[in-house]
Order: sequence, then C-alpha cells, then structure tokens
Amino acid sequence: MVEAILWDNDGVLVDTEGLFYQATRVALARAGVDLTPELYLDYAMRQGRSTLDLVAAQGWSREQVDALRDERNLMYSNLLRTERSIFPNVLPVLRSFSGKVRMAVVTSSRREHVEITHERNGLLGFFEFILASEDCQNLKPHPEPYQMALQRLNLPAARCVVIEDSERGLTSALAAGLRCVVVPHPLTQSCAFQGATAIVPGLGAIPDIIAAL
Repeated sequence: MVEAILWDNDGVLVDTEGLFYQATRVALARAGVDLTPELYLDYAMRQGRSTLDLVAAQGWSREQVDALRDERNLMYSNLLRTERSIFPNVLPVLRSFSGKVRMAVVTSSRREHVEITHERNGLLGFFEFILASEDCQNLKPHPEPYQMALQRLNLPAARCVVIEDSERGLTSALAAGLRCVVVPHPLTQSCAFQGATAIVPGLGAIPDIIAAL
C-alpha cells in the first residue's frame, strides 16, 4: 500500500524546465558558452551537474561565476512570476490524493523558486513539506534528497513512490530504494529511464498507477 508520494517539482508539477533552460542559456551566452538543448540534457538533466561549471572551464573566477549565477537566478525568478506554468491535470490529481496519501516535494531547485511557482499556480497547501536544494549537501542523482524525505516521513521506502521526469531524479530515487514512476518532459522524452516502475505520458495516469501498486 502506498502511504506517501514524493513529487519532483520542475517538469512534473510545473512546466518550468524550459524557463530555467532559457534563463541559463542567456546567462551562459554572455560567457561565450553555447548551451544547446543536447548539452543541457546531458550535463544537467542526466548527470545533475551545474552548467555554470562550463563557465568556470572558460577561466572565469569563482566570484564571476557566482555573479553570473545570481543574474541567471534573477532572470529565472522574473520568468516564474510572469508565466503560469502548471501542467494540465496537476490540481485534479493532487486533490484526488489530498487527505488520503501523504505528499511532499523533493527538488534540486532553490526554495525561493519553488515558492514562487507554488504560489502562482495554486499549489500551496497540498504538501507536508518541501525539500529544496538548500536542504541537502548532495543533490540528485545522489540518493540523499530522497533519503532525507524518507527520514522526515518516518516511513520505509516500500510504502512510498516517487514521481520524476529526469534520469538524475530516477537514479536518485532508485539509489534510495524507492519505486519511481516517470512522466517524461519534452526535454527528457528521449531518455531510457531504466529501472522505472512505470513510464506514463501524463499525470492523469498517476492515480491508476498508484492504485495498482
């Protein structure tokens, strides 16, 4: 029986992966780095590495890279405040689980960005807690984020399910001993997702999947 669902945020609940890529590509272009979709997919979505490392490899100092990161984050925050980004079926699916299954968000995003998207898209109040990038020493694909979530829930992995959209998220969940249902995002739909419990085209299929586990 599934007692808790651990949701990834970007690319699962809110369609923000493209916005983050857009802000990051603009920022990196100022450093002479052409962040193609293919490079972003491999470097960030598969390996879970910061694309700002590509700027450091160009010889930029840590201070310069940090300033560029702040600039990128500001651009991204402004995009989140002006774009409504919730995926179809998210609210009906969350309402179907509300009060019946415990729910939390486990994300590699900054808490500030998660809070902006949740407030703008009506997602406040559904989740017991949110684990953001500031809460972990190691981000996905490391298992630490999901291990921390299990500790907070005080539940065994067998009673929980993860919903993810990327290979790094799937790897993190599996390494923590969790089952993982993948809902591919347009940026990740070409990935293999080996080890996933199920791969579904949209969130509308999640309630039936959870009921069958």
